[in-house]
Amino acid sequence: MRNNKRKHLQNSAVKSHLRRTEKEFRATVAAGKKEDAAKLLAGVHSVFDKAVKVGALTRPAANRKKSRLALALR
Repeated sequence: MRNNKRKHLQNSAVKSHLRRTEKEFRATVAAGKKEDAAKLLAGVHSVFDKAVKVGALTRPAANRKKSRLALALR
């Protein structure tokens, strides 16, 4: 398998996981479960940091998303 195809598949999987965790977090916030959402936020931050580590997302983009999610919790 070509390198770019393998990396594309890996990045797609990572980004899909990001979208799922972000959607779960936002649904929890929308439901008004702030305590549960606060617990999920650390996990969401971890997922974004891991995406940066493997190169699926840039550091500024991850920081921007993490900041906006933290603001949504307030």
